[in-house]
Amino acid sequence: MIIAAVLALILTGCSDGPSQSVSLSGSSTVAPLAQALGSAFEARHQGIEVDVQAGGSSRGINDAVTELVDIGMASRALRPDDPPLNSYTIAHDGITLITHRDNPVTSLSTEAVQRIYRGETTNWQELGGPDRPIVVVHKAEGRSTLELFLEHFKLNNRQVEPDVVIGGNHQGIKTVAGNRGAIGYVSIGTAQYEADQGAAIRLLPMGGITPTFENVAEGRFPLTRPLNLLVKGTPQEWEKAFIDFARSAEARDHVLSHFFVPANPARR
Repeated sequence: MIIAAVLALILTGCSDGPSQSVSLSGSSTVAPLAQALGSAFEARHQGIEVDVQAGGSSRGINDAVTELVDIGMASRALRPDDPPLNSYTIAHDGITLITHRDNPVTSLSTEAVQRIYRGETTNWQELGGPDRPIVVVHKAEGRSTLELFLEHFKLNNRQVEPDVVIGGNHQGIKTVAGNRGAIGYVSIGTAQYEADQGAAIRLLPMGGITPTFENVAEGRFPLTRPLNLLVKGTPQEWEKAFIDFARSAEARDHVLSHFFVPANPARR
């Protein structure tokens, strides 16, 4: 009898697991925040599992349209030529240029950035820095950071001559931090967080404006974007619950801890 009871408990334990799941894919900028929100959401709702995969905003849009996932993630606004999706902004972020922390060149004009990415300026000495080759770090296609960077600097991707092509923000930061001649562009929130953790990077101003959380929040930084969750049609029960949680006051601390600007300002 005791053996039977123990066996029943073991079988019951083996059958325990998430009875529902919410799956997300897309933007590598949104993914770390979504993972943190997912953990907090799981703690509130026993039996719910939140699965988050990165891969770029294009993947998030495509996966949401084809319903490969419940919710897509995109770090840009939807455009008129994008598939029809419902978009829910959970935060705002900016895109910043980064160089190695030891690089004495602390600002670049728009023209200088254009010349670097077109392969016309190839040594930091030409910009008042050391005699060191410029290593151009560029985003892979399908990344919203790439699209917004090219649009802002009026560059055509065919003009760009990269030395290194990267995917997510963390890969870009690791690449630049490991090479004193490198330059790249990534999420301000991610860059600020990694710099605070000791990453050997410098965030460069754009248009004379320092890339900070405060300047993004005040709308002063010239290259900002919304961080969105995307759903095809009307969100179902747990999709809606997760989106509502991600946009709630309870989620603010998670948004702020990732150096993003909450979509809904705190009430005073």
